[in-house]
Amino acid sequence: MAGRTPRPPSNLSRRAFLAASGAAMPLMGGLSSAEAAPKRPNILVVHTDDQARWAMGGYGNDDIHTPNMDLVAAQGALLTRAFVSTPVCSPARATLMTGLDSIQHHVEDWLHPEKEPDLGIEPGFVLFPELLREAGYATGYVGKWHLGLQPRHHPLRRGFDYFMGFLEGGTKPLDPTLEIDGETAQRKGWLVDMLTDAAIAYIGEHRKGPFFCMVSYRNPHAPWTPVQPEDAAHYEGKDLTLFRGSDVNPKKVERMLREYYACCSAVDRNLGRLLTKLDELAIADDTLVLFTGDNGYMIGQHGLHSKGNAHSIKPPRTCRPNMFDPSVLVPLAIRWPGVVEPGTRINEMVGQIDFFPTLCDIARVPAGARPKVEGISFLPLLEGREVPWRDAFFGSFDQHHYDPSANLRMIRTDAWKLVRNYKTGPDELYHLATDPDELKNLADDPGAQAIKESLRKRLVAWQRGLGDEVLGER
Repeated sequence: MAGRTPRPPSNLSRRAFLAASGAAMPLMGGLSSAEAAPKRPNILVVHTDDQARWAMGGYGNDDIHTPNMDLVAAQGALLTRAFVSTPVCSPARATLMTGLDSIQHHVEDWLHPEKEPDLGIEPGFVLFPELLREAGYATGYVGKWHLGLQPRHHPLRRGFDYFMGFLEGGTKPLDPTLEIDGETAQRKGWLVDMLTDAAIAYIGEHRKGPFFCMVSYRNPHAPWTPVQPEDAAHYEGKDLTLFRGSDVNPKKVERMLREYYACCSAVDRNLGRLLTKLDELAIADDTLVLFTGDNGYMIGQHGLHSKGNAHSIKPPRTCRPNMFDPSVLVPLAIRWPGVVEPGTRINEMVGQIDFFPTLCDIARVPAGARPKVEGISFLPLLEGREVPWRDAFFGSFDQHHYDPSANLRMIRTDAWKLVRNYKTGPDELYHLATDPDELKNLADDPGAQAIKESLRKRLVAWQRGLGDEVLGER
């Protein structure tokens, strides 16, 4: 398959925005509540790869061992409906960084290093760490980048003053290849622990703050083994609950879950190390901790394995492009002492598309220095304020690397989900209120045509607002 061609950005550059806003002016917060905060917090974002919402104890999974993830939620907020706009890694990461949908930022599928070495998130798109750095934050990135390989895509040119990690989509869990101090080489040790070591060092160096540090773990992305024995031990000899659809190959699914859970527990153990370091440095009360994942995942649900580009577990191995809830829902827990009440549960639909405006509000980035984004700041929700909120979440996924290719567009409300496939498949309509596992497609049901048409109109209006090129195909 031929690689995709880089496309020009559709918004102004960071420099243009800063020039237009007069960046030398005194800092003014985007929201009055943020302005009133006595001190801007340090921000620690812990970001996993392929960890679904169901793979965290706080969401009701009694099989998995995630005490530190659960602690962050218990000491702060657990967001019960956190979505990704695109259920594969590179587009989801680009959306997190830009506050834009993949239709807008043009990172449509995971970036293939051989087929698409020139693709990435282009410099014309403003990334929120650029604005945080301009607002006085030290900005460090540790771990998986996967937003472009060329020098113009490098984190050190995209708002970060420190980078340690890898630019491609993956490296080995043991003895990985990493870039450290500008030199890329194979290193000895466990990747998950080495990333934590680097983050701890960065936090220690910048403990006087304010700092923004993002730790993007490779775990629990496959391959899951080898994994440290102490993390695997939690699941040795344990009977695991299988998901509906796993009966296609239950023994295989249970083995996969055991390895996947161990990888999640390795992250949890290292999250504990980070939390301990904040305590040792006496900066835990001054630091917002945000834990999340880049996209959801399936191990057995619908008889599938993986995410938006999932494949069947039972041979023959076939690809099933999808936007099922297990693919688009991710864990999200936020601890912010003095602001977020412990034990808070936020049920509004939020997304990683909302991180850009939310973090800019928290860091009090001048409103005039920001580009227009699709995301909405959920700072008011963290503060416990009642505000009007979205009643639907939209998403898109253009699959290029597997057959069949697909152009999926989604609208999801509390009770319904409509997914349109502009290339290869039929529409999908699920009544989530009575069919939360999305097993009965009602797209052709005569009794569901009115709601389908209503959702279709809303979806098309959203697509038109973003200039979606696939609209002419159906």
